[in-house]
Amino acid sequence: MSQKEVQNMQLIQELEIEMMADMYNRLTATCHKKCVPPVYGDAEIAKGEAVCLDRCVAKFLDIHERIGKKLGQMSMQDEALLKK
Repeated sequence: MSQKEVQNMQLIQELEIEMMADMYNRLTATCHKKCVPPVYGDAEIAKGEAVCLDRCVAKFLDIHERIGKKLGQMSMQDEALLKK
């Protein structure tokens, strides 16, 4: 691999890490706000809160995956159009 290819790979990896960190932060903030009351009544997480968090995270990740697939399809369509 050339130096430029190595730099491009490193940049892509850094961007991917940044995107994953951003997704994690948004997921955490969104699901915490939705499922955990602002005033804690107990030191342990309640069963209802745990179920809410589990569902929230599952929905968040499902939507993230769907958007990723759609963007991938759109990107492939754009590439196909450019090759014509």
